[in-house]
Amino acid sequence: MLERDVDRVAELEAHAFGSPWEAATFRRLLDRSGAELLVAEVGTELVGYAVLWCILDQGELANIAVDPAWQRRGLGSRLMERVLERARERGVSDLFLEVRESNAVARELYRRRGFLQIGVRRNYYDSPREDACVLRLEL
Repeated sequence: MLERDVDRVAELEAHAFGSPWEAATFRRLLDRSGAELLVAEVGTELVGYAVLWCILDQGELANIAVDPAWQRRGLGSRLMERVLERARERGVSDLFLEVRESNAVARELYRRRGFLQIGVRRNYYDSPREDACVLRLEL
């Protein structure tokens, strides 16, 4: 992700999440040494993004989203593969994430990649209030 991508990423974020991050949050992460900000493009159109945090041998997939017009075309899977590749390159041995309990599409994407549910965070999400499933993948 580059500075010029941030406004489009923030737009995708606003459509994907009930409590979206602001563009300023993405801008602050651009220079953070432990952050990997990835984008998916089709031609010149930015259609998805992912945010990975790496601290020592642990990582967290903080956010991943694909434009609804481009979903169900394998872009989320390819973006996820790139996240896993970058995590391995950075020496991450365990990758964690939270996902809404009701988000069956995302949960299936993660299940196919080998993530296992290790817990539940009650009332983790707002807009609407919902539990989060905590998932872990051993790399």
